[in-house]
Amino acid sequence: MIESLIHAYTPLFLWIGIGLLGSRLTSDNFLKWLGNSLYWVGVPLQLLVLARHTDLSHGFLIPGVAVAVLLLSLVLALLIWQAIRWFRHHQQPASESSIDIPLMQASLGSFILATILGNTGFVGLTLTQVLTSPANNDWAVLFSVTNNVIGTYGIAVLIASYFGKSTINQHWWTQLRDLITVPSLWTFFLGLSTQFIQLPAVVESGLEQAVWVVIALALLLVGLRLGTITGWKSIKIASIASVLKVFIVPVLVGLIATFFGVTGEQRLVLVLMSGTPTGLSVLILAEVYDLDRNLLASSIALTFIGLFIALPLWLLWFS
Repeated sequence: MIESLIHAYTPLFLWIGIGLLGSRLTSDNFLKWLGNSLYWVGVPLQLLVLARHTDLSHGFLIPGVAVAVLLLSLVLALLIWQAIRWFRHHQQPASESSIDIPLMQASLGSFILATILGNTGFVGLTLTQVLTSPANNDWAVLFSVTNNVIGTYGIAVLIASYFGKSTINQHWWTQLRDLITVPSLWTFFLGLSTQFIQLPAVVESGLEQAVWVVIALALLLVGLRLGTITGWKSIKIASIASVLKVFIVPVLVGLIATFFGVTGEQRLVLVLMSGTPTGLSVLILAEVYDLDRNLLASSIALTFIGLFIALPLWLLWFS
């Protein structure tokens, strides 16, 4: 297990650490350029390569599991929020242990997004490629694509639009346009449709190396963005969302998978993908729909810290 942890932690610490160190030296324009480059070129290329080796024999099983994890996280977030409100209502006003939580609509929407949206594309695929064999990469790829399409561009947009304070009028056709223009979705299906085409060995090798370059740049962007976080006003509520995201939900997924007879690396893939840190996409949604930026930024940082603590547990219990 120690060797596996070293392999998992090395790219995370290396590239995220470089990003943190260089965050004060880079401009916001560079961050936007790097983010757009990964969105339009890097991640689509990564999914194109992985999709060419994806086994679809499981049908809709993995996409169904990914949607179920999203719904499970949503239900748990709502239940925990109601519990927080109940606790706050019944506690003594002068109690020193009072939890000062801004129970506003925008905060509730942010709390839900911090809980349900994981960084499956960058961190999730990195961990599964390092900690599991290539035979199980198809589970991770299908989970990530489903999470991005249905989670980020479907459920998350609806939640942000409902709970946000922005007056932007988001018509259904606008959301449909955003969905069908996702480059990762098109390259994923392109990769699936070209599985039967044999490419020269040099090209295949170059594409596989390009995937690791994309992963390095994505983790570098994570570090650069984490280094720009300045607000910690919502640290208490963000810590609750973070525990729910990287500890409670993955444990439940692992136990449910065990109950249904899913064990070994396949179970570990489901646990890793369901317990990834809060995705950077929540910050974009926060800007567009005027959500609680401090809560979301704090959740991103705390879930990354929680990931380093949780990884040994997942390897010990579910590998």
